[in-house]
Amino acid sequence: MLGEIIELPKIVDPRGNLTVAEGNDKVPFAIARAYWVYDVPGGESRGGHAHKKCKELIIAVSGSFSVNLSNGHEKKTYLLNHPWQALLVDTMTWRTLDDYSSGAVCLVLASEPFEEEDYIRDYDEFLSQCLK
Repeated sequence: MLGEIIELPKIVDPRGNLTVAEGNDKVPFAIARAYWVYDVPGGESRGGHAHKKCKELIIAVSGSFSVNLSNGHEKKTYLLNHPWQALLVDTMTWRTLDDYSSGAVCLVLASEPFEEEDYIRDYDEFLSQCLK
């Protein structure tokens, strides 16, 4: 499967809605790291890599952006624009994030702490590894 949208709990309240993401519940892994991307200039792209062992859950907590995924055989694009929806990205999946709206905030929950060795940052190298 190339990405999967996971619906997170949305608790509606007239004072403001709340969504929660708990590891090993709706998030299918223990959360080892969280980071967020914001103030992305118009026309810029983020991501541009794959992970060997890290799984990620990508959430548009504000605004919208597109997530383009490839496993070397097929490609799929997701528009993220609801803070209660999260995109599960498995290992060995190339991702780029594009088309950020003004004020968009991208939250990523990761299954692993940061390790540079886990990243594949060259698309040709990625293709050679997944087409073996």
